Amino acid sequence: MITSQTGQFSPSGQLGLYIHIPWCVRKCPYCDFNSHQSPDILPEADYVQALINDFKREYSGNISSPIQSIFIGGGTPSLFSASAIERLLSGIAAHASFADKIEITLEANPGTVDKAHFRGYRQAGVNRLSLGIQSFDNQALQALGRIHDNKAALSAVDMARAAGFEQLNLDMMYALPEQNLEQALDDLAQAIALAPEHLSWYQLTIEPNTWFFKHPPPCPDEDVAWDMQTEGQAALAQAGFSQYEISAYAKPDSRCQHNLNYWLFGDYIGIGAGAHGKYTDAEGQVWRYQKPRQPKTYLQQSQINRQALDAKDLKLEFMLNALRLREGFACAYYKARTGLDLDSLEPGLTEAKARAWLEQTQEGIHISATGQQFLNDLLLLFYED
Repeated sequence: MITSQTGQFSPSGQLGLYIHIPWCVRKCPYCDFNSHQSPDILPEADYVQALINDFKREYSGNISSPIQSIFIGGGTPSLFSASAIERLLSGIAAHASFADKIEITLEANPGTVDKAHFRGYRQAGVNRLSLGIQSFDNQALQALGRIHDNKAALSAVDMARAAGFEQLNLDMMYALPEQNLEQALDDLAQAIALAPEHLSWYQLTIEPNTWFFKHPPPCPDEDVAWDMQTEGQAALAQAGFSQYEISAYAKPDSRCQHNLNYWLFGDYIGIGAGAHGKYTDAEGQVWRYQKPRQPKTYLQQSQINRQALDAKDLKLEFMLNALRLREGFACAYYKARTGLDLDSLEPGLTEAKARAWLEQTQEGIHISATGQQFLNDLLLLFYED
């Protein structure tokens, strides 16, 4: 068990750590994440120390269960120097135990890195890199507001390999403004040709509170987007990538362990401006919390918003996450992570099976191919107003 001032982390699964670095060179018009343009960046050393202090508060007491995964996301974490990342990871390691084969991922923007960055990150202990490529088409990259071009994207992959990264994820999008089917598949083919161990390939969605929401770009219609998805999935399967989640494709033994912990409703610590966390206390109560979104407020360590999840929250949140996985979940796992019996999913579960959206076997429950097409409608079956 890991006893914390905030609760007790469940021993039934992995314990992850998410670290948020909220600055970017420029805010992308489709992005709804908590990010701030880099001219407003706070002193790097101050923010790193705040992260370490934050971690000490969340992870303290009787430490006997190691951290299995760390994900440094943003924003653009690659705006931080390699020495800052080394100080951050060393500072965390001084107060926690790490699993022997811990997965440590850092997100990087091809427009903010060079050889020295990648070498330094690898030497600091980062062993998995996620490159925000999005597209190899310069016109599409410009429409998305990205600061890199095709040449920088290809160079970033080469530099990452030269630095010793053996686990590489490429973040790719489809259904981009004015993109046709041939262009989408060509983008994907270029990504596959670079032989990454993992591909995150997902449809551009227009989110509220973004520039694209206020000024919608001309994106492909639903039929074209569906063709992109299905033909892209076939190309990925042929190339040896297994789709294990809605938008995640991996070569053997290269699934993202940190994200799997999210989708399997595991506990994780969240540190950094706007970071979220989830833990299970000694009585089995599940809690969520969020850190202040503004970096300056975060540095002042203001009051943290913590919320206990009730039965209807637990049911919906579990299904929101677990049904993203193609393999689904074991029936016993639902109770282990929520404390609820399987019948708490009724009547939604019966209705979903009747519609052939979910399939239940002795091994567990998983979403069908039809259910994947109607995922939002499926999830509504487990929502209680």
